[in-house]
Amino acid sequence: MTLAESTKISDLLYPHQQKAIEQMKNGCLLVGGVGTGKSRTALGYYILKEQKQPLYVITTARKRDTKDWEKEAMPFSLSLTVDSWNNVGKYTDVDHGFFIFDEQRVVGYGAWVKAFLKITKKNRWILLTATPGDTWTDYIPVFIANGFYRNKTDFIDQHVVYSRFSKYPKIDRYVNPGKLIRHRNDIVVQMTYKKKTVPHDETIYVPHNQDLMKLVSKTRWDIFKNEPIKDAGGLCYVLRRIANEDERRVDEVLELIRRHPRCIIFYNFNYELAALRVMAKSAGYVYAEWNGQNHEPIPSGDRWIYLVQYTAGAEGWNCTETDTIIFYSQNYSYKIMAQAAGRIDRLNTPFEDLYYYHLLSRSGIDLAIRKAIKEKKIFNENMYTKEMNGI
Repeated sequence: MTLAESTKISDLLYPHQQKAIEQMKNGCLLVGGVGTGKSRTALGYYILKEQKQPLYVITTARKRDTKDWEKEAMPFSLSLTVDSWNNVGKYTDVDHGFFIFDEQRVVGYGAWVKAFLKITKKNRWILLTATPGDTWTDYIPVFIANGFYRNKTDFIDQHVVYSRFSKYPKIDRYVNPGKLIRHRNDIVVQMTYKKKTVPHDETIYVPHNQDLMKLVSKTRWDIFKNEPIKDAGGLCYVLRRIANEDERRVDEVLELIRRHPRCIIFYNFNYELAALRVMAKSAGYVYAEWNGQNHEPIPSGDRWIYLVQYTAGAEGWNCTETDTIIFYSQNYSYKIMAQAAGRIDRLNTPFEDLYYYHLLSRSGIDLAIRKAIKEKKIFNENMYTKEMNGI
């Protein structure tokens, strides 16, 4: 690559992206908050340091379907193969390519991780993530791919001490943490960027039917199916539905969309979607949906609502046409909540102030989920029901 070509590429990158590229290497984790431009940084790294190999991108199904990576690659005049994590196993026979693994999915030891490890043995690669590992075991696949350990057993033998008093394998502590820290520091490249945006988070407490929730908690009866509740998941579902279906929650949304006529609303369940559809129609709003059934684009105009189901649409797209997200209900995963918030917090957003509204009842289950999110934990239904029973 000539000096002129290199300069042209650098002109397409922000300073924090150029700095990250200088630190990147094969097998690294590029860590940056949602909206910091990890995709473009990865493409810049490929062009400047790795362009001899064919380029493959493994990303979310949504990013593949909306061709986000092709759009990012267009200014660089790049050709690339883009596919989803669901199909990562199709690429285990590729040799001497360069892989960008987008949106961290290599946690645990399932089929995706096994395919990832096969690919990394024969190809050069980097991994992009906004939410790096919470525990040392989250790093096992990446550590193995970098040659720090032979396999999962080798890692456990060197670093993990299990609790002797637990009925199931539970890690009591890690040994030789200094070695783990050195390995992490060797491969993690942090994208430091001072955002121009200012987030404004507001929790709006909405009423719920306390008597009905107490009755269900006591009798363990599913009032929606008219049958006994079988397990912790079923109990939590019914309790949440009592809170989420309260018509006063929809009233709060109506007040918010009057103040913010273009907004994204995240929800969890189909019954919530049904209520939001009725609300949008009655208020005369144009609305579109992204969920397991409908993959509609963001609406246009001065008054619209985009209804997005967390699992289907919390990551892999962006919206710079609005400054507002309403979280109709909470997701169990703090990572999903953070990804969802990042849909409007982008480098190229024209807004400085971003507004996030969290609808929340003062019920025990809503408050417990909120506590888990604040502590960056995943809400555990079994633990919650045991606490309800005083176990």
